[in-house]
Amino acid sequence: MKNTIIIEKLAERFIVKLSKPEKERVLKAIYKLPEGNDIKQMRGKKSKGMYRLRVGDYRIIYTVDNGRLIVCIVDAGNRGDIYKRY
Repeated sequence: MKNTIIIEKLAERFIVKLSKPEKERVLKAIYKLPEGNDIKQMRGKKSKGMYRLRVGDYRIIYTVDNGRLIVCIVDAGNRGDIYKRY
């Protein structure tokens, strides 16, 4: 069974601004979720239940609802900026 991928507006705005090769690389990594190479669970009270996917210098923040097979992409951004929000 395939997961449903939901990309929220904050992440979508970031991804749309990327160059075409970068955008393709990020989207390819997103559509492989919840499996992936460099995934870690985030720490902290604000980011409980969230995971981060590393794609080069970019980080994709997402949650997984295993009961309904939904992967929700919450945010995306550059490595230095993204962690300040979570």
